[in-house]
Amino acid sequence: MNGKTIMACIDAAHGSLTAHTDEIALLDQQIGDGDHIFNMLRGMEALLAVRAQIEAEAFGPALELAGSKVLSTVGGSSGPLFFSLLNGMAKAAASNGMDVAGFARIFAAGVDAVGQRGKTGVGSKTMMDVLIPVARRFEELAAAGAPAAAVLDALPPLAEESMLATRDMIATKGRASFLGERSRGHIDPGARSSQLMIAAVCARLAQSS
Repeated sequence: MNGKTIMACIDAAHGSLTAHTDEIALLDQQIGDGDHIFNMLRGMEALLAVRAQIEAEAFGPALELAGSKVLSTVGGSSGPLFFSLLNGMAKAAASNGMDVAGFARIFAAGVDAVGQRGKTGVGSKTMMDVLIPVARRFEELAAAGAPAAAVLDALPPLAEESMLATRDMIATKGRASFLGERSRGHIDPGARSSQLMIAAVCARLAQSS
């Protein structure tokens, strides 16, 4: 696992978000300000532009570089949150091995950093309603000794289930929270983009393994 692996995952996530741009934009127009997917794509495209630098780095430094690039490029709430995920993972990478258990702790650290930045958790109708359950399941599978293939197979369905569950929630964070009860009945765009990226990254890693 190194910068080339990170870049392959970025490519996969970018491709999935690009393919679902119109869908996510519509979700965001229904309960948000409509710019979430465009901010996310701006960040992804900034990372594509520094491909050579990311690919030249080891795993942790590649994540750190990617996070810094996102923070300097993406506006709105997406930039700082995306940065927190990547930077939190980068910091944890320095003290964890490159095995299933190590990656579970690295991902959990990134998700925890996002939660601290956004001051939110499960039930808020945000990306955290996908990221937290996936991180917890990842750690559970790792603790049980599950092989990488089993983990990569198990996480995407959970991400999708968690994303769909946001439809019945009332938003308590962000612009959607202004709608109160009217936010119910809509899937959160951040949850959808997170679910798509998780599915794409898992598929890419499964293919390479």
